Amino acid sequence: MEPDRARQLLANERERIEQSIANLGGSEPRGEGERTEPGDEGSEDLYQDEFDAGRADDFKEQLAALERAEERLAAGTYGLSVESGKPIPDARLEVVPTAERTVEEESAG
Repeated sequence: MEPDRARQLLANERERIEQSIANLGGSEPRGEGERTEPGDEGSEDLYQDEFDAGRADDFKEQLAALERAEERLAAGTYGLSVESGKPIPDARLEVVPTAERTVEEESAG
């Protein structure tokens, strides 16, 4: 993959992840320091808080993967499997710009 195309894909991915994090509006509980238990008034927010916290963790992992991809691009190893060194097909990188392994390696374990 051409380095300019890779930079564009990674920049788009960074924008998507950062926008998603911003849209969460923070994963702070809404209970103003009060403990909310299932069944309590306002407990519907408990599920949403837990869901948002999980999503925030997912986005942090995605951001870490993006930073590793940017490091590989800078080092000239972007598009090569971190496991085997085999090329990752451009079609895969177009869909998953942060891919670190080939599809076969991901499937194997």
